Amino acid sequence: MSHAPLPSTALHPASTRQWELDALRGLLLVLMTLTHMPTGFSLPLGQPFGYVSAAEGFVFLSAVMVGRVYGGLALRRGDEAMRTAVWARARRLYLCQMALLLLAFTVIAWLGLRNHQGGVTGLLEFYLAQPWTAVVAASLLVYNPPLLDILPMYTVFMLVTPWLLAHGLRQGFGLVLCGSALLWLAEQWNAGAWLHTWLAGWSPVPYRDMGAFHWLAWQGLWVAGLWLGSRREPLPRPPWWLVLPAATYALTMLVWRHNVGQDPMPGVAAVALLFDKWGLGPLRVLNFASVLVLLLAAGPWLSRHLPRLAPLELLGRQSLAVFCAHVVVALFTLAFFGSTQVQRPWTTDGVLLMGAFAALLLTVLALEERRARGRSGARRALRAEGGPTPPAATAHSPRH
Repeated sequence: MSHAPLPSTALHPASTRQWELDALRGLLLVLMTLTHMPTGFSLPLGQPFGYVSAAEGFVFLSAVMVGRVYGGLALRRGDEAMRTAVWARARRLYLCQMALLLLAFTVIAWLGLRNHQGGVTGLLEFYLAQPWTAVVAASLLVYNPPLLDILPMYTVFMLVTPWLLAHGLRQGFGLVLCGSALLWLAEQWNAGAWLHTWLAGWSPVPYRDMGAFHWLAWQGLWVAGLWLGSRREPLPRPPWWLVLPAATYALTMLVWRHNVGQDPMPGVAAVALLFDKWGLGPLRVLNFASVLVLLLAAGPWLSRHLPRLAPLELLGRQSLAVFCAHVVVALFTLAFFGSTQVQRPWTTDGVLLMGAFAALLLTVLALEERRARGRSGARRALRAEGGPTPPAATAHSPRH
């Protein structure tokens, strides 16, 4: 998560696209790339704003956008239209995941073995040991190797979103939020691991190979984002009595992170659990909430005074493609240059990062050019037929 502009009006349905949300998504993707690229910069630059990462922001903001876009669609055209659009998006996410897995299980695995790169063989350890089981389990979103474990969670959350949104829009989100909080609380006592043990006879995949993210905890971020995104009224500015403790806590976590490191108290497992990323420990959730409060409080001022950064907006507009591209670049970097355990000159790592961001920007520019050509062709066809010119994409467009 980051201190990018997020005005309070960003959390309710709007009729036009908001550059602040695109810029924020773009910044989160930049932070994820810095973290996932196996360079010497990944640890120092990881979690730069405290004990909260870009992954939390990415999942939460994705849910906010889903609530805005598909919640608005449900209000305009009904639950059936919303359900169809959400499941179409989930299908696209699933196909992206399958494409990434195909690349990982073929080209990347072969390169890792050929080049004796432990980063790749470690990442694909279960697949290399049990390839056919891994292929079937991965297609069912049960086996999720590192770097490839966010999209499966995103896909499953999208599949259940139509029921959550329909219930929330008709009867309010109170019951949904309470159920979500109980699931998060259960995961703090390892409910997911217990459930896996109970169902071990049905799944040959070890718990650790099902993905680093504990879905029972992370659904809390998703449900909260859906609720905020589907609100019909903008959120009020947070009062000073909430902003002041949020600022104090966020600043404390920021100083703590950069003085102690990403492990908040090395050697003390109980403290690590309170800040745990994969299970969303309570102090980590509090850190995320404090940053969110500050963004809501400062958002209007930031959106008026911060310069608009076109590269970030471009990355955010094509967030799914950029996310997939950054995974591809990270996988090839692992296959050819090794993991962060490999000692390389900082100049080499700098060139690798510059190459990664250049690849992401080229991907975005190619997609934007393709979209512009398609829109131009559609306008010419409609003019030739005497029809109305199609409007530009809006924030309600299901492509988000």
